Amino acid sequence: QVQLVESGGGLAQAGGSLRLSCAASGSIRNAAAMDWYRQAPGKQRELVARLTSASGGSTYYLDSVKGRFTISRDNSKNTMYLQMNDLQPEDTAVYYCSIVVALFTYWGQGTQVTVSS
Repeated sequence: QVQLVESGGGLAQAGGSLRLSCAASGSIRNAAAMDWYRQAPGKQRELVARLTSASGGSTYYLDSVKGRFTISRDNSKNTMYLQMNDLQPEDTAVYYCSIVVALFTYWGQGTQVTVSS
């Protein structure tokens, strides 16, 4: 079983940046997919960014964050990241990391990101 702990959330002004981290209790080297989701109040959870290991690795970004957010991983630290630049008020949400390992999906507890205008 893998435990995930997010950090790096907080308050930012519009146009600012934050970097979220997701530390895993075990190796992430064999993770088939590593994701960041977010859920705003009254809305469904949505996939923000994905990093897969298939075909040499590929990425997916929600259209509204393309060019502003970057997902990455550091296998040596068993950590994944979400660099968020040019933050906007509509990015306000609880952000969750998840990984898929051996067909199991593990979730972090979430970290709040609040962007003020």
